[in-house]
This record gives sequence, C-alpha cells and structure tokens, in this order.
Amino acid sequence: MTEYLMLPLAILPFPDIDPIIVQIGPLAIHWYGLGYVVGILFAWWYTKRLVTNPRLWPEGVKPMRPEDVDDFLVWAAIGVVLGGRVGYILFYDLSKYIANPLDIFAVWQGGMSFHGGFAGVTIAMILFALSRGIGIWTMFDVISAGVPVGLGVVRLTNFINSELWGRPADVPWAFVFPNGGPEPRHPSQLYEASLEGLVLFLVLRLLTHTFLKLKNPGTVSGTFLAGYGLSRIFVEFFRVPDQQLGYLAGGWLTMGMVLSTPMVLFGLWAIWRARSQVAQSAAA
Repeated sequence: MTEYLMLPLAILPFPDIDPIIVQIGPLAIHWYGLGYVVGILFAWWYTKRLVTNPRLWPEGVKPMRPEDVDDFLVWAAIGVVLGGRVGYILFYDLSKYIANPLDIFAVWQGGMSFHGGFAGVTIAMILFALSRGIGIWTMFDVISAGVPVGLGVVRLTNFINSELWGRPADVPWAFVFPNGGPEPRHPSQLYEASLEGLVLFLVLRLLTHTFLKLKNPGTVSGTFLAGYGLSRIFVEFFRVPDQQLGYLAGGWLTMGMVLSTPMVLFGLWAIWRARSQVAQSAAA
C-alpha cells in the first residue's frame, strides 16, 4: 500500500524575496554574499568590544590590542571564503569541479562549506596569534564568541535562496519551496539559524559576560565547537543532504553529521582542558 504524507492544515507561503538585492549590468549583489559580509563585520565589532572590556579578563591582562582585531579582519575574510570554498569542493562535489574547473571561481552560485570555512579561519587564527604573540586559546575564544550571528544570517540567506531545505513534513510551519517539489518541507535553514545563530550566541554571551569564562581560555571556544556540532547533527535529521552525496551508511547518516562529530569531541576536550587548568591553578 502506498503511503502518502499527510498535508498540514495550513502551508506557509514561501516569501517572494529575490535572492539578488540589486543588479547593475553584470554586477549583482546577492543576499548570500551580503550575509558573509555582515557576519564578518559583526564578529570584528563584537571582538573589539570583548577585548576592550577589562571586566571580562583577569586583572591586569590585556588579551590583544584593538589594532590586532582590525588587522585580523582581512585574515578572517580570506580564511572563511577560501576555506569555505575549498571545503565544499573537497567534501561535497569534487567530481563536478574536476569536470568543470572554472566553476571553482563561480562563488555567486553558492557552494560554501561551514566546516571548510571553519578550518580556514582556524588556520588563520593560529598563524595570526603566533605572529603577534597572542594566546591561541584566547584568540579562539574572542573570535568564536561573535561567529554565531554570522552563521544565523547566512542560514537566513539560504532560506531566501530556497536551498538546503528540509525533508517532507506535515508540521504547520512547513513550506513548499519553489525548487523543492510539491511537498511541504521542514524549513531546516530556519532551524539552523535559530540553533547555530541565536541560541548559540546567547549561550556564549552568558559564558563571556555572566560567568566570565574568558578568564578560563578554551571554555568559550570549546562550547562553540560542541554547541555548533550538536546543533548541526540535530538539524541534519530534518535536512535533505546534498543531492550529489545523498545519505551515507544505512540511509540516515549525512556528511554534515560526519564532519560535525569531531567538532563536538574536540569542543568537549577543550572545555575539559580549561576546567583542568583552573583546578591546577587553584591547587598550586
């Protein structure tokens, strides 16, 4: 007997938002690209606020100069964009780009990997911190504290682009995506925007400003890693994987889950390490 998906009582209309904000001749500004710009600029502004607030740091400690944050902006942009693009090519659609190498440069068509961007900016942070004499874990903490806002904004632009949508659903907040077939689907982009963006930012804000965990290097960045990884793994149960990859072992595992699991483990290790450092300092 054929099973049919029970349609929700009311399907939300997909918003009619053009993915292109403005176009002048061949030059077009997309919401997707603007999302990355907003995320990077917010993280820059927020990091400067953190490093110049003496209440958040041990007495007499200056984690880094505001000028260092300004200089790192370029490093971060290169790391995010280059890492995100290379990560997507390697992890998600290598055969396509081998067959059409010029498409590697067509970033306006989409195709960015968070995990690749994360790897790229992590390398940039390590190199920059070493070059300026900044503590690597402190660098990780102050940068990761502002990243969730950019993640949330970019996920909203994924929704505008009608991409990375979810599995068929009968929930009352399901959408029929313009390029997702006739079935109502989970708005998985909005799930990710909420968890990876708003919720994770608020959790990190509590750690930095209420519990003052910037004084324990590794706690904030470890929480970011574990929080993002767990959020992404959870949403993957509602999200349709990239068509060229599909589901992995057993028909439920996705590449997003595979790449997020090490983040969770490393994040938990970083939190444990930070707690151990505090215990050792207290015992000394």
